[in-house]
Amino acid sequence: MRLRTALLAMTSMAAAPTIAMASTITGPYVNIGGGYNLVQSQHANFAPTTMADGGTVASGSKSRFRHKDGFTGFGSFGWGFGNGLRAEVEGVYNYSQINHRRPTFANGSTSGSDQSYGGFVNVLYDIDLAQFGINLPITPFVGVGAGYLWQHYNPITTAYTNGVTNRVGGTNGGFAYQGIVGAAYDIPGVPGLALTTEYRMIGQTFQNGAYRSTTWNSSGIHKGNVNFDHRFNHQFILGLRYAFDTAPPPPPPAPVVVPPAPTPARTYLVFFDWDKSNLTGRAREIVAQAAQASTHVQTTRIEVNGYTDNSAAHPGPRGQKYNMGLSIRRAQSVKAELIRDGVPAAAIDIHGYGEQHPLVPTGPNTREPQNRRVEIILR
Repeated sequence: MRLRTALLAMTSMAAAPTIAMASTITGPYVNIGGGYNLVQSQHANFAPTTMADGGTVASGSKSRFRHKDGFTGFGSFGWGFGNGLRAEVEGVYNYSQINHRRPTFANGSTSGSDQSYGGFVNVLYDIDLAQFGINLPITPFVGVGAGYLWQHYNPITTAYTNGVTNRVGGTNGGFAYQGIVGAAYDIPGVPGLALTTEYRMIGQTFQNGAYRSTTWNSSGIHKGNVNFDHRFNHQFILGLRYAFDTAPPPPPPAPVVVPPAPTPARTYLVFFDWDKSNLTGRAREIVAQAAQASTHVQTTRIEVNGYTDNSAAHPGPRGQKYNMGLSIRRAQSVKAELIRDGVPAAAIDIHGYGEQHPLVPTGPNTREPQNRRVEIILR
């Protein structure tokens, strides 16, 4: 029993890195989301304007535009490198209402909206909580991005009580950047699918005089340029993410630990590929060792116990039933190989335990190579 305990402990230590990477993404994924878009108040500098006929010049002014409700939406395609790092390309659309402008030379009301659209290249990092001993189906992540956005004002109209009307409009592009903080929740029973929640801060710069201002008053039409200062968006987003392959590359089968004493081992572990019951070349070598050892130690019977990890080709109770059958098939494969190696069939007892008694504890629906095994025990 002490030998079996040592085998289990050493196998658990070998599997520790796999547990830490269980919630990271390896390979391609897609992500969509949307939510609330809150834009900080913007300051606008109005250049001196001239009459349409080149006549009277109006002096410049400054105003602050206040944004109200807005929304955002995005879609992205990315790649996970299996170590927590991800890179993605993203398309985004933002919309915001504008309902206030102060100060102005006379009382009035302001209404309008703006929108931006463009793309980012993002780099993100998933924080696997399992490495801190926290076994939850939640993966926090942080990221940064850089890209280009076109900003369009739809236009913004200010109607003054003295009859004067001003409109600001136009479209211009500029460099944009963003910071991302969020978390992904793995949806039970659907491998690769996760619900995400995020906070994003987007900043954008503009060229001087990028937008147009037109004023209608008693002296005619005045036209000029408008320069907006740095723009900041604060966004609160819900999304869905699907990873096409969330399983990390399986580690090589752990070697059988043989004690230095001349007495052969009494417990042998045979590992299997995911959803497979056929023996690999290495597995046949281990079965042959167990068969040979049974002739050198006092053995009254040989137990062959089959197990699976808690992932399944089918979700829910159906998957548990499927895994039970898979564990029995694995045990039967080992028994057949023992018989070929000269062990009498009457001396072999087989059992299938499915997902029960895992060698390495894991979260739900995890492909853990160390749990896909058959134990050969010489009694």
